[in-house]
Amino acid sequence: MIRASFTAALLACASPAFAQHEGHAGHDMAPPEESATPAEAPPAHQGHDMPEAEMPPTDHSMHGGQGDSDSREGPEGHGMAMPKEGSAIPQAPPPPEAFAGPEHAADAVTAPGRMAASRAALKQEMGRMTWATMRIDRLEAQSGKGGDTWLWDADLAYGSDRDKLWLKSEGHSELSFSSFKEGEVQALWSHAIGPWFDVQAGVRQEWRNAGPQRTQLALGLQGLAPYFFEVDVAAFLSTEGEVTARIEAEYDQRITQRLILQPRVEAMLSAQHIPELGLGAGLISVEAGARLRYEIMREFAPYLGIEWQKSFGRTADFARSAGEVTDRTMLVVGLRFWF
Repeated sequence: MIRASFTAALLACASPAFAQHEGHAGHDMAPPEESATPAEAPPAHQGHDMPEAEMPPTDHSMHGGQGDSDSREGPEGHGMAMPKEGSAIPQAPPPPEAFAGPEHAADAVTAPGRMAASRAALKQEMGRMTWATMRIDRLEAQSGKGGDTWLWDADLAYGSDRDKLWLKSEGHSELSFSSFKEGEVQALWSHAIGPWFDVQAGVRQEWRNAGPQRTQLALGLQGLAPYFFEVDVAAFLSTEGEVTARIEAEYDQRITQRLILQPRVEAMLSAQHIPELGLGAGLISVEAGARLRYEIMREFAPYLGIEWQKSFGRTADFARSAGEVTDRTMLVVGLRFWF
């Protein structure tokens, strides 16, 4: 009797678990015809409070999946709606609202007449701003075949961003200062013709230790060419009707914030033979070199370099007859500063 009672109690406890196990087994092993139909299936988002009818449509293109045929994968793997191939890109002018406001936004909160007076005063004041810069671009000693020399190349600029007065001077002499060779001074008016270039016009005066002096009309273009090449091109017309020209270009290649390599090239040309000046027609001479400077301060930088100098044509013939070297390589050491 006791055994029968114990067996009945054990069966009563095990029956719920057994029934639950049977339910899972029936769910897993149910044949296809007994599975729930789509109409009877629970909603895809069961557990959310939003009814199925209010659920937004799924946009696979926003998740990088396969949406409609016009979706494209973006660079980050996100889909991007793109126009069909061959379809024209829509073109439309700005909306009318873009032109509804005042020309100057400040006029919307301040009396237009007052702001117009302020803008005119500011423009006039900015146009009157002037500044001056003195620059010694090259003050150097050169040593090589044909003797040692020193040279200077300096300029002074005074004026505004639009109009300036330029004074330029350059020349060279014997390193011992016993014999001065030649030099020049230019006084130029400079006018900006754009954000990068100025047109310059004025007078150039040359002097030489041996030979006649020349006063010339100068016309040039100076500025920053593409890729940040500094360019200075000038033509000169002397009182004797002689036409010459000079082209200079240089480029600052920063190795570090203070160490700068500057390649530089200069070419001289003449439209005719000028025997009294020792110049032949065509290409007169070329100077090409590179200078490595170290900016102790932005305004003060010593440098070392090398330069190749060569005369051509009749100019070389004149130089040889005068006992001068027509092709040489020079080592240079110098100083660049400005204030």
